[in-house]
Amino acid sequence: MPKERPSTGRPTTQIGTKPPTPSIPAEAALSFLKDTKGTVTWSVRDLADTLKISRRDAERVVALLAAQGYIHPEKNEWMTTPAGESVSDAKAPRFSRERVEQAVESLRERIKEVNKDSKVAFRTTVAVAFGDFLLKNHTRVQAADVGIGLVQRGGVSGEPRSALSAKAEGQFLRRLRGTTALLHIRTYADWMSKRSHLNLL
Repeated sequence: MPKERPSTGRPTTQIGTKPPTPSIPAEAALSFLKDTKGTVTWSVRDLADTLKISRRDAERVVALLAAQGYIHPEKNEWMTTPAGESVSDAKAPRFSRERVEQAVESLRERIKEVNKDSKVAFRTTVAVAFGDFLLKNHTRVQAADVGIGLVQRGGVSGEPRSALSAKAEGQFLRRLRGTTALLHIRTYADWMSKRSHLNLL
């Protein structure tokens, strides 16, 4: 979990060498950077714990992020740079964690009700929420990210999507979110379930 104060021990990743390619998608690493918005510094262990990866893979991720200028060493830990905040789409934490948690729970109930309605074109097969609202030491947080996987009624999960179907899915997800600014709903990807998250199904 990201910490407000640096801990002892020096960053073990060398910036001057070309880092090995980590075994996780770039989107997963950027999701961690987004979580660090509002946090002064963080450690390799924080990244490993959030992304549920080994220390070795975490050091590779840190080396790659540092090489691209998205983070830099700060005393005994790491700090996310403005470039890192920009590329990860981090926003100022302006919501109370309680409000975001309530919005996530309301979405869980909406998904449950919609899945019961056979007249609705899509059924949600997977839904996970993640973001800095999961960090209990944060009182102000960003909107929760929610990855949702859909299947068309009568269709099979994993079937190729047409452009028309993709557009219909986008419209469905927007209706599912409603007008709240407390949720950022996006198409589900496997890495979302591998990092720290809240299962909504």
